[in-house]
Amino acid sequence: MPCKDELKLENQLCFPLYACAKEITRRAKPFLDELDLTYTQYLAMLVLWEYGTVSSKQMGQLLYLDSGTLTPLLKKLEQKGYLRRARDAQDTRNLLVELTPAGQALQQRAAAVPARMMCCMQLSCEEAANLRATLNKLLGCLSGQ
Repeated sequence: MPCKDELKLENQLCFPLYACAKEITRRAKPFLDELDLTYTQYLAMLVLWEYGTVSSKQMGQLLYLDSGTLTPLLKKLEQKGYLRRARDAQDTRNLLVELTPAGQALQQRAAAVPARMMCCMQLSCEEAANLRATLNKLLGCLSGQ
């Protein structure tokens, strides 16, 4: 039988992680609305700005998204003209996702988003780096990596 304190909301690690993720998404919304992107679309664009071209499978792995979530997201971004999806000529089972010139141009407009978000969080660069390292460690443990 668990101790009474173990079931207090304030003692749960999952709750502040959940609440912070929700608040970060809420705070990012006005900045992303200026770009006509949802938070998840913004994450997908971050992957493309970093890699240029990736397989949809690789993008799903990087973003921890299944194909049922990723496919409609990529379709929307393709409709906006930010990316192109095409079968890999070497292996037609693979769907490649590549940045378009419009997607590259969007990167310039999105460049200020991270700094604007850091202002909302009021963390020093060192605190942010330490938190990111801790969360990446936790994510690695939870995802089996």
